[in-house]
Amino acid sequence: MFEDIKSYVRAAMERDPAAKNVVEVLLCYPGVHALIIHKLAHWLYRRKLYVAARLVSHIGRFLTGIEIHPGAKMGKGVFIDHGMGVVIGETAEVGDNVTIYQGVTLGGTGKEKGKRHPTIEEGAVIAAGAKVLGSFTVGKYSKIGAGAVVLKEVPPYSTVVGVPGRVVARQGVRVNEVDLKHNELPDPVGKALDLLALRIRVLEGEVRELRARLEAVDHESKANGNAPASKDKLEEETASDYSI
Repeated sequence: MFEDIKSYVRAAMERDPAAKNVVEVLLCYPGVHALIIHKLAHWLYRRKLYVAARLVSHIGRFLTGIEIHPGAKMGKGVFIDHGMGVVIGETAEVGDNVTIYQGVTLGGTGKEKGKRHPTIEEGAVIAAGAKVLGSFTVGKYSKIGAGAVVLKEVPPYSTVVGVPGRVVARQGVRVNEVDLKHNELPDPVGKALDLLALRIRVLEGEVRELRARLEAVDHESKANGNAPASKDKLEEETASDYSI
């Protein structure tokens, strides 16, 4: 237990440039406090003292603003930076040396039983506001971008951004857009806008054709010494051909 606590302090010192010394980390870092309190809550949970475990967890949530279910498994060297609003579910597993920023949720979709929260492998970074929802694995040393909503498994050494989350790079190499299509959900609004733009282009073409016909008729009328053709009459004649 003390080795784990030392790893939390060491992680804060190594990954936060604002950390000045060990005393400051121990006294002023809520992420470290939340992890220490979780060690006690998890110890009680493993001994089936569920009410006591939840009570300790609730006190930790009140003191730090970080909610870690006592059933969650937290590895060594985990660093929760700032941490306000972080929620980690009961069956979540967080590996060694993972970094989690404020507002992160490691949750479920509400449709699963048993293992319903994600597994975050060693060295992964979950940026501010990201939501990782479901029983799948985020591979080691992967990076989840700020505000991303991740609903599918993430390969190791990947970078994920967007809503829904999609892999944009693997091992530092950008992924071709063609390879991303299988991760994208249908976009009915975008499709409707594309159809609307297409319809506008068709209507513009019809208007140009009507104007050209009208100019040709007027030109012919003037050449024959007649009065210009009525626009209304021409539009009535062609209304059936170019109805909207």
